[in-house]
Amino acid sequence: MKFWGITGTNGKTTTTWIAAEFINAMPGRKCGYITTVEVFDGKDRFYTGYTTPPLARLREIYAAMEANGCTDCVMEVSSHAIHQNRVGFGETTTFAGGAFTNLSEDHLDYHKTMEEYFRVKLSFAERIAEGGLRAHGWEAGAPASAGRRDFPVYVVCLDGGYGDEMLASCGRLPLNVMPVTRRSSCYDLSELKLIGDYNKSNVLVAAALAEAAGVPCEAIQAAIPNLRPRWGRLELVETPHVRAKVYVDFAHTPDGLEKVLSAVRGEMDRGRSSGLLWVVFGAGGDRDKLKRPLMGAACARIADRLVVTSDNPRSEDPMDIIRQILAGIDSAIAPSGSEVAVEPDRAKAIALALSRASEGDVVVIAGKGHETTQEIAGVKHPFDDREVVRAFTAGVQDD
Repeated sequence: MKFWGITGTNGKTTTTWIAAEFINAMPGRKCGYITTVEVFDGKDRFYTGYTTPPLARLREIYAAMEANGCTDCVMEVSSHAIHQNRVGFGETTTFAGGAFTNLSEDHLDYHKTMEEYFRVKLSFAERIAEGGLRAHGWEAGAPASAGRRDFPVYVVCLDGGYGDEMLASCGRLPLNVMPVTRRSSCYDLSELKLIGDYNKSNVLVAAALAEAAGVPCEAIQAAIPNLRPRWGRLELVETPHVRAKVYVDFAHTPDGLEKVLSAVRGEMDRGRSSGLLWVVFGAGGDRDKLKRPLMGAACARIADRLVVTSDNPRSEDPMDIIRQILAGIDSAIAPSGSEVAVEPDRAKAIALALSRASEGDVVVIAGKGHETTQEIAGVKHPFDDREVVRAFTAGVQDD
């Protein structure tokens, strides 16, 4: 079974799933996947609670994939998993290739600085390169006769943060580096149902990795129109009791929020909508605090109406988190003219936005996406943004 790993701050889940879809489009191939949301072992789908499960659990999943006839496995590889060697580089897992989506503000509670965060992400490419040398028996380094195509493939997206830096760093490694950008695509993305430029980038990264896995370009092109939003990644949630269009998304970083809101704003502009863009969001507790004001500023620059609420507050006071978000909003609010409401109860915050949004408006509920619980003071309570939207009935008015 061949392993393909995808790392980066944002876009890992979508890119992993799409790469698996492309590989599965090739006759004779069967691709399992391991994502934040779901694992597919070739037969069953289940949730592990991790982006990259612990090594012992990975071994069990690999065994099930092989027993179920998988020829390939595409997986998300988190920075924590890289730093902790949770995948067992060179022993349990030797990657045939990998990909880097982007890097932006996140996990600095763990990595402390962006420089260290980048170093850890780069080390993933280094470990793939080392695995390639071992696979060829080149322990002391590749011979002078070896060409780039002899090395493992590493796809680098140039559309997101640190793409150029990653490309330059990987260019010095024994890797077959494949830069991709939506500014120069060999695929027709006009029928892609996933909105936003960032999703075009995700598709192109997945396509490059699938090409490296041997999937013909024609099969990839044929699969692109069939891709649909899922797992709370700009997932449209329909309900007869809300006149506005409502999306649920996992965006929980400044860069992620900016990309999602910009994508929705672009769709509104193309449709010549004069409606308002709403965003309901918060920030996770016991995690990187530096990103909280940046998240607020990103939303204030793009959205017309902001409802600041709780995400997973964990052990922190929700209002302390909200105050840190508001500090960033205050720094950006003057030029944007956005209006801000605060409601720490997430269900009430969602209801507030849905009840006030009008026909032609768009409401983005961000931060939790696929998650079905909310962690408060160490207790995980059932909570699904999508179900909260579907259950909304308050404030319905007759025409």
